[in-house]
Amino acid sequence: MSEGALAGIRILDLTQFEAGTSCTQLLGWLGADIIKIEPIGGEQSRRNRPEVPGLDAMFFLLFNANKRSVTIDLKQPDGRTLFLKMAEHADVVVENFAPGLMERLGLGWDALRSANPRIIMARLKGFGLSGPYHEYKSFDMVAQATGGVMSVTGFSDREPVLCGANIGDSGAGVHMAAGIMAAYIERQRTGQGQVVEVSMQESVANLIRQRYVAHYRDGKPTARRGNNAPPGAVPDGLYACAPGGPNDYVYIYVQPMNQDMWCDFARAIGREDLLTDPRCVDAPTRWKHVDELNAMARAWTGARSKQEVMTTLAKAGVPCGAVLDDQHLNARDAIVTIDHPTRGRFRVPACPIRLSASKPVTTPPPLAGQHTEEVLTEVLGLSPTSITDLKARKII
Repeated sequence: MSEGALAGIRILDLTQFEAGTSCTQLLGWLGADIIKIEPIGGEQSRRNRPEVPGLDAMFFLLFNANKRSVTIDLKQPDGRTLFLKMAEHADVVVENFAPGLMERLGLGWDALRSANPRIIMARLKGFGLSGPYHEYKSFDMVAQATGGVMSVTGFSDREPVLCGANIGDSGAGVHMAAGIMAAYIERQRTGQGQVVEVSMQESVANLIRQRYVAHYRDGKPTARRGNNAPPGAVPDGLYACAPGGPNDYVYIYVQPMNQDMWCDFARAIGREDLLTDPRCVDAPTRWKHVDELNAMARAWTGARSKQEVMTTLAKAGVPCGAVLDDQHLNARDAIVTIDHPTRGRFRVPACPIRLSASKPVTTPPPLAGQHTEEVLTEVLGLSPTSITDLKARKII
């Protein structure tokens, strides 16, 4: 495995689906040795809506790069014993199982701490480890509902809308990665491990903190806006561009408190006359004529491609963004091509964190159990005979 900023940190990864796997993949990008512990046959997201029967699903491939796979049957006593021996040589154990499963397996905090007092146990749950909901299962959409993001998305006269990005899953994964690194740094001072806990519900609530502040200040739920622009600003929102396809839009953001930004916009579209127009003297006045000014903006954007609109406005200092435009991502190698042993070549997002001293790489997600012999030999020093015996007894 390549050297990286977190080289030397060994993480036993018991995660599945997205929330936990996004956390460990991020740490793997940054150089940690991620040993993915899976049941024999592989964790269940390998089979989650597979595009090619018999091969790992893209859902799995997107969240499990930069890991080594070891298959162990943790339902067998000898499998649990093997895992605890590995924990003796690890820094972190990460899990996002259903509530109580680690304890039922005999692999809870007390067992891990007995095996290794320096171990960090990272636990990502839908509702955390305490509180009235802590025994309830959760997925991303449940976290979005209970965390409040659905209360601020969608249209005011219809039901709430699920955010397309899985912020309940991957957002919690990022928070967990930060928590793990905080515990690791603290361990350097104290020498002691600890439990790191992240709740998906709380992670979502944290991501929409501005709305929560408004809710508690006003003492009433925050209403859904019903469109893509906050009131009081114009132009501000999505504007259709040519040729009129499903993603031929650009988002333009002109803050109502910033008169200079409005002037930059007027000049960029060739409408210097608006600088002295009485309808445009300030933000409150412009808002009184929002329909007229939006029609003017749409007429200008509708005659141009989204890339032209974005380039023209952005160069003029107007914050804007073309919908689903990956030119910049590709230019920065934020989307990379990997070569997978069964799925062939395909493109995936790369690490979004850049370090000047070490460049994260993206290695193909492992096949189930691909590194079992390699890891058990490296970490525990098991002989080929011992490994053969474990296989014969279906422990690995």
